[in-house]
Amino acid sequence: MIDEQQLRATLDRLVAGLTSLRDEGRFHEPNLDGSRGDYISFHSWEWPQGVGLYGIARLWQKTGEPRLQRLLEEWYEAHRARGLPPMNVNTTAPMLALTLLWARTRDARWKPLLQDWAERLIEEAPRTPEGGFQHDVSDRINTGELWDDTLFMVALFLAAYGEASGQRALVDEAQHQFLVHARFLADPVSGLWFHGWSFPRRDNFARARWARGNAWITAGLADLPELCSLDPAVNRFLQGVLTAQIEALLPLQCEDGAWRTLLDDPGSYKETSATAGIAYGLMKAARTGRAGPAAAAAGRRGLAYVLSQIGPDGVVGGVSYGTRMGHDLQFYRDIPIQPTGYGQALAILCLTEGLSE
Repeated sequence: MIDEQQLRATLDRLVAGLTSLRDEGRFHEPNLDGSRGDYISFHSWEWPQGVGLYGIARLWQKTGEPRLQRLLEEWYEAHRARGLPPMNVNTTAPMLALTLLWARTRDARWKPLLQDWAERLIEEAPRTPEGGFQHDVSDRINTGELWDDTLFMVALFLAAYGEASGQRALVDEAQHQFLVHARFLADPVSGLWFHGWSFPRRDNFARARWARGNAWITAGLADLPELCSLDPAVNRFLQGVLTAQIEALLPLQCEDGAWRTLLDDPGSYKETSATAGIAYGLMKAARTGRAGPAAAAAGRRGLAYVLSQIGPDGVVGGVSYGTRMGHDLQFYRDIPIQPTGYGQALAILCLTEGLSE
């Protein structure tokens, strides 16, 4: 049994570790407009920071700590004053935590930002055939491509904001995105999800059953029914998808509780952010009646592994850096290790769910 006091103390360290992250120049990834891409520093508006803020927002929902609310408000106010970046799949990620903040406080500063972003997503975001959001990012246009990351970065925001603002059309769009992505990315043979699908190529690239991509799905499917009211038929369908994925994930867990960066490749390295996201999804799905006790037990083993990877400074080790679409499996084995906002956040989500056990 993991001690609650230990979890709370470690969560404090994780938040401190997240807010202290700085880009030290290891990676050079300029944006399409020529500006410098920063996928590490806490102050930057990008998808790793957006996931990081979601972790903080979920912890704030759980504990009600005023310091966490202030942290969120100060981050968003700084960007509101500075001006938001161009819209794409990845820059949408910070809107999810902002939705949770606005839904509870109803602070008038935030709704115009949320409403404008949601409207532009619906009206302007590039689409693939069958209406999926094309996975365009700040430094690349990915023509005709669906990635599993999109559901966590975009669809959860539309679901949460649509529900909180009483705009059912946004919830319907989020549901549609889950259905379209499941059609092309959920592997009916293994029960796991592929990283991506290309309409021009008509294939799943390397057919990589990439761990963090699957973590976005496990966590996202566990969170979605809490964020919005799903249509009964959609809920039934997604429950089947989640059940198949969980049944595939459980036998692939390592003895120490981790999952590997390629889930079904024993030669790939153990990856902490995926382990945290999967463990979070398993524990939450079990707690909410969407999975059984075996999932809960596997989630707790994953939680224990994540705890072993958190340093004294609150920085999570063993996290793979942002991962583009791989055209062969070796690409995933070679992704470097780097502390990131999403690594911190997925650990925060995992430990926060551990408090509910």
